[in-house]
Amino acid sequence: MDAEALRSLARLVTNERIGTLGTLRAGAPNVSMVAYLPDPGFAAFWLRLSRLAWHTQDLAQDPRVALSICETDDRRADPQTLARVTIRGEASMLAVDEPESIRLRQLWLERFPASAVTFELADFSFWRLAPRDARFVAGFARTHNLSAAQLARAGSA
Repeated sequence: MDAEALRSLARLVTNERIGTLGTLRAGAPNVSMVAYLPDPGFAAFWLRLSRLAWHTQDLAQDPRVALSICETDDRRADPQTLARVTIRGEASMLAVDEPESIRLRQLWLERFPASAVTFELADFSFWRLAPRDARFVAGFARTHNLSAAQLARAGSA
C-alpha cells in the first residue's frame, strides 16, 4: 500500500463518525449502525453501546465483530468508487471503573457532544474493538488487505 492510500484510509477513519457493526446473532449475521471513536494509531476502535441493543447482547455471546466504515455518499454517478474499510476483530467491554474510561469519556464527548445523556444511563458502556485485519477499498480496482500492523501504519499516516 503506497503512502497516498495510507493517508486516504486515515482520512476515512478519522473523518467519518458512524459505521456498520456486524455481529453474530444465534449464528446468523446481524448489522446495525454505531458511532465509533478510533484510537490514535488505530490499535483500537471504541464503541459506546447499550446492553439493551441486540449487537451488545451478541458481543456478550461471541466477541467476533466487523466494523465497516464508508465514505459519505456524495451522489456521484458510481457509488462503488466510494472509499470504504471493513475492520475485523474481537470486542471486549471496558469496566466502568477502569481509568481508561475517564479519557474515553472526554474524547467521546468531543466527537459526539449530544451523547452526554448516555453517561447518565447505567446500560451504556465502552466496548473496545481490537483489530485482527482489515480490507480497504480506496475506489474501483484499488483494494488492499491489511493486517492489524498495516492498519496501525495507516493510523500513523
